[in-house]
Amino acid sequence: METKEFIQQYREAFGSKAPLPLLFGYSDKALGATEKINGCFFKGLQRAREGHPVSLSADVVSCGGGRLYTGFGEMLDRIPPFVSLKEKYKKTPEMVEDFIQRLGIARTTKPYLNFVRIDQVSTFDETEGILFFATPDMLSGLCGWAYYDSNAPDAVISQFGSGCSTVVTLTVSEHRAGGHRCFIGLFDPSVRPYVGKNELSFTIPFSRFVEMRETMPACFLSGSHAWEKVKARLEE
Repeated sequence: METKEFIQQYREAFGSKAPLPLLFGYSDKALGATEKINGCFFKGLQRAREGHPVSLSADVVSCGGGRLYTGFGEMLDRIPPFVSLKEKYKKTPEMVEDFIQRLGIARTTKPYLNFVRIDQVSTFDETEGILFFATPDMLSGLCGWAYYDSNAPDAVISQFGSGCSTVVTLTVSEHRAGGHRCFIGLFDPSVRPYVGKNELSFTIPFSRFVEMRETMPACFLSGSHAWEKVKARLEE
């Protein structure tokens, strides 16, 4: 399936006003010239949402946590005490270290992490994850879609963590393991100012997307009575 085929299905399911998702994945080639982003790199993803590819790299991402969770850098000694004592997201620095160790973050061997709106490319080449910025109504559809062909209790999970860890780290790791879990994220207060006040993230690892893209026309998203009411609100 090429991207234009999925876009057509997506528009039919979620309506013409639903924001198009971003594809992301590592590459040897930058898809866009991206200046250094001071602080949270989600500031820069607005450009990708507007249709301009964003290519992150070790030079573009200035945040130490952002470099860690995207695989561009090692964990700095200052990160655990900062997250615990300054941001107060974990009770102790040791808990932060344990959280990071459990993620099993792999250093990337490729210099770029590209984010591109789906309508700006013709294929899913080098895609490792699909990122939706979703309102509660959209999350209703996306979660239901993920559970349509799965009774696994963890078909969709949420985990509190930095925006970059819940969007990039978890999704890429799941894809590379051939996994089937999707992820809801962006609960982190530090990233909230850079996304819509009624938006969370919903990410699908490409390993799962190759299955889900075949089920969209068959599930409730295609004209069910209940979903049509929700879709009408999305079109408002």
